[in-house]
Amino acid sequence: MKNLKPLFLLPVMAIIIVACGDNQKSHNYNQKTQVDAEGLGFIKTANESGLTEIKASSLAESISKNPRVVSFAKMMVADHSKAAQDLSKLAQDKMVTKSDTLTVEHQQKIDSLGKLTGTAFDKAYMNMMLTDHLKAVEMFEKASADRIEAVQDFAKKTLPALKMHLDSAKAINSSLK
Repeated sequence: MKNLKPLFLLPVMAIIIVACGDNQKSHNYNQKTQVDAEGLGFIKTANESGLTEIKASSLAESISKNPRVVSFAKMMVADHSKAAQDLSKLAQDKMVTKSDTLTVEHQQKIDSLGKLTGTAFDKAYMNMMLTDHLKAVEMFEKASADRIEAVQDFAKKTLPALKMHLDSAKAINSSLK
């Protein structure tokens, strides 16, 4: 009989493991988030991207000596901080739990950027901004057609600023070469 106890625990363990893997659950007493998988992915990715932009741009404000790069970085911090507030409200309204820390990959990008100085820093930062904003514009355009109206509204509201950031990043990046 003692040997059967572990067998009774297996179904319980399986249920716990499956329940923990459900990323649709919010931390609000097992209520499900009020977005679909695409909306959930968008909110989490947009949050991570925004945090990365803010950290990289804060770094650029303190490291860069190029007035155009510093001005761009200040604009990035202000615009992405505002977007982060709006995204936090959306996430809260839709019961989506988002992270306030960067992934290892994004933190490594910030760390490697912080090791650079002068024009090498400016070029690396602006290349990062160009690449990231190309991806962001594409992601926000797709989210503008999301099934969830609140996700659509946030994406449509934020998209013009992202396109302007992309245009500015292209102009500054080309002037650094």
